[in-house]
Amino acid sequence: MTELHPKVQQRLDRMVARAQELTAQSGSPDFLDQHEKLSAIHRELGALTPVVQRYQDFQKNTQNLTDNRELLEGDDKELADLARDEIPQMEAELKQEAEALLDLMLADSGDDRRNCIVEIRAGTGGDEAALFVRDLIALYQRYSVKMGWTIEPMSSVPTETGGFKEATFTVRGRSVFHYLQFESGGHRVQRVPETEAKGRVHTSAATVAVLPEVEEVEIKIDEKDLKMDTYRASGAGGQHVNKTDSAVRITHIPTGTVVACQEERSQLKNRNKAMSLLRSRIYEAQQRAVEAARAAERKEQVGSGDRSDRVRTYNFPQDRLTDHRLNKNFALAQVMEGKLDPIIDGLQQNLRERRIAEL
Repeated sequence: MTELHPKVQQRLDRMVARAQELTAQSGSPDFLDQHEKLSAIHRELGALTPVVQRYQDFQKNTQNLTDNRELLEGDDKELADLARDEIPQMEAELKQEAEALLDLMLADSGDDRRNCIVEIRAGTGGDEAALFVRDLIALYQRYSVKMGWTIEPMSSVPTETGGFKEATFTVRGRSVFHYLQFESGGHRVQRVPETEAKGRVHTSAATVAVLPEVEEVEIKIDEKDLKMDTYRASGAGGQHVNKTDSAVRITHIPTGTVVACQEERSQLKNRNKAMSLLRSRIYEAQQRAVEAARAAERKEQVGSGDRSDRVRTYNFPQDRLTDHRLNKNFALAQVMEGKLDPIIDGLQQNLRERRIAEL
């Protein structure tokens, strides 16, 4: 494949035009004092630049190959012989460039380079489900350390047994959403609970939602559409851990979306974190609506990433983790130590194949 699919080429041409537009905006004096807007421009431009540069190199090398082929038809026998010797190598290199370019383009959904907000909630299983939430938090912490990311708590509801009814945190670093997006869905655990005296295996569940973090300039929220309540942050068992009303709960009236944050001692910091979560929730809802429309047009079910989907089963007695999207088993103990790479690699390959099929 030394030529690009027409739809791929059209999309790449649009990306080049967009990169040129963003470059012009980044140098415009109109945006010099708009730091958030500039940040969004630079982030989008940073995502586009590697693809655009690779595409421009591909175009240049394609032209070189065309020029060499034309030499074969010329009157200069020596030049024709040189061109004939070079063409096989040029074709092989161009084929590799085309495949690499396709990989780059398919990997960039627009959200892949974003930070993300992770929400984990206990499902069926009572205290054991809350302990499973604790274990999932530890799993993502270990994976984040391995990837060089940082985790910042947003809110949590601890239980007296050491678990969490729910927990929300931000993960920041390089291409975080690109890797963690596949964690969204239902996670089921099978094991003997710490409180089980008879050694019986119980089944519990938790849900994970991974939301791309969205800049304020990307999602505009009117202040009049918000209802904000303040209250005292509470710990396990309901005891107050702060003597001031620093915790914040925000309701977005048009959508009924409710978010809360209580991790900071400052009410302002909690409000800023809660607004970040609210923007991500609204953005996710918009993206899901777009995906639902696409699915209706294709007349097929789009279920990947839905929170209600069961994506994994963690079987502790048999040291087996099953990812139901891959229909494949993995060593559970290794995964719980933060070794998610084999699973994520497989899911990324599946996503690549789906995106190619949709071109």
